[in-house]
Amino acid sequence: METTLQKLLSEFEGKQEEIIPILLKVQDKFQSIPKNSMQEIAQFTKVPESQVYGVATFYSLFSMEPTGKTRVQICTSPMCAQVGSHKSLQQAKEYYNELETKKLPDHLVTIEAVECLGLCDHAPAALVNETPVAHINSDQPESWIDEPEEAPFGYLGGEPRWLTERCGEINPTDLQQFEDHNGFTGLRKVLAEMQPADVIARIEESGLSGRGGAAFPTGLKWKFTAGAPGEPKYIVCNADESEPGTFKDRILIEGDPYQIIEGMVIAGFAINAHRGYIYIRGEYHRGKAILQKAIVAARSKGYLGPDILNSGFGFDIEIHPGAGAYICGEETALFESIEGKRGNPRYKPPFPTTNGLFGKPTVINNVETLCSAAWIMTHGTSEFRSQGTEKSPGTKLFCLSGDIHKPGVYEVPFGTPLRALLDMAGGVKGELQTILMGGAAGGFATPDQLDVRLSFEGLKEAGLPLGSGVISIINTEHDLRHYLLGLAHFFSHESCGKCFPCQLGTKRQLDIITKVAEGKASESDIELLMDIGQTMKQASLCGLGMTASSAILSAYEKWPELFAKVN
Repeated sequence: METTLQKLLSEFEGKQEEIIPILLKVQDKFQSIPKNSMQEIAQFTKVPESQVYGVATFYSLFSMEPTGKTRVQICTSPMCAQVGSHKSLQQAKEYYNELETKKLPDHLVTIEAVECLGLCDHAPAALVNETPVAHINSDQPESWIDEPEEAPFGYLGGEPRWLTERCGEINPTDLQQFEDHNGFTGLRKVLAEMQPADVIARIEESGLSGRGGAAFPTGLKWKFTAGAPGEPKYIVCNADESEPGTFKDRILIEGDPYQIIEGMVIAGFAINAHRGYIYIRGEYHRGKAILQKAIVAARSKGYLGPDILNSGFGFDIEIHPGAGAYICGEETALFESIEGKRGNPRYKPPFPTTNGLFGKPTVINNVETLCSAAWIMTHGTSEFRSQGTEKSPGTKLFCLSGDIHKPGVYEVPFGTPLRALLDMAGGVKGELQTILMGGAAGGFATPDQLDVRLSFEGLKEAGLPLGSGVISIINTEHDLRHYLLGLAHFFSHESCGKCFPCQLGTKRQLDIITKVAEGKASESDIELLMDIGQTMKQASLCGLGMTASSAILSAYEKWPELFAKVN
């Protein structure tokens, strides 16, 4: 193994930030992280062996125990669970365990339950090695495990299709097709006609706010970073969408990667950054390959490199894969991960605009935000503001999944009524019970709230979160208590453990919700559950802990009878 490991390490430079890419290579080569590889990786990257071990045991895609050559990961998040993924998991385990008992040759299959894979529109879904598989069959696991068929791209709907107009219409890695469809027009305008301050002013004028959930004004973030002392500055694209119900960025990554590149280069020009990182979740193997091809092609045509389009401005992009950790969607945990560490959030302040990646001023935006910035620089702020509302201009991508006839990504103007969006998706399957808005960290809408308008102000008035645009439909055939159990399990599993309110709170929340699901929760249990939820909300270090109880508190507020003990 040593010779093989040394050959593998020779592909890298020995930097600390290469630890996760190295471990991913090792995992792929040996189907696990051999314990005797730790010391050599530590020496190569010049960090303590304990740090390498800490990283390897933090991320869920790494295994310290040998796995099969075929690694099957079955999603058990609430969106897949409500359409039978737990049954698929059980059937697959029973089928392949039976084969192992018979000692058939070359039978090396590992079956695992995992959290969300970003394939909610294809539920129930799985990964077979690097192949995403849609609508897995619980009765015939061998039909999709032995010969996995790659999941389709996904359904796109809505109007106007600003950010998604090229998705599914062009070959995503064909640069010429992208150019023929107005691609890189915004970047050319910026480099030929504008100064960095002009770009920031235009983004501010557009009213663009972050599309990842926090909704911070994008132009203000760019302005703060541009004015911060310290060099170099960085652009980071957060492509780590891993909250159950969220898959819109996957569609943009797989359908229009050059638009992401264009947005990053424009942002780099605006703040005088010359390097960018795309942090993509480890489960997005197909998206990573598409992005890598697009970056190589963009570099060959002069859209990336030391002198872009002979403008004198240089910028380049590196892809950094995650390794399975929802917490790394939090911006500072993401920085720690890129730097080769466990994905633990940092204390704030200082904020990324002054002390971000490698301690330098950093703009971090998610995929949809950067694509919006590219669109604005191409079409102008007036056109952008022609859709949406005064306080929520432009369009928004919404992820519809669950009990809906046409799950998928829908791009609509801000202010569109929720009812109209459901109609676009073919309507609800069965009788509507509730809708989870904003994702696992969101809140529940009732059937009498379907006329709420999907804007920041409209949802706020209704007491509902926008989040990243998740809309998960649940009909009356499902026991909502089991849905809440899935959410509690997700947050308990994904807590990084750095702060006690979240580390202990998510575990106790899971314990009590388990009792609720079994009809065994006492009044004192429910009182404690409410206390835990409020404590996490007020005292947790980062957004994961602060919102880990949001959906559960929302459910209790609307349906307290669900939590009552069954006699």
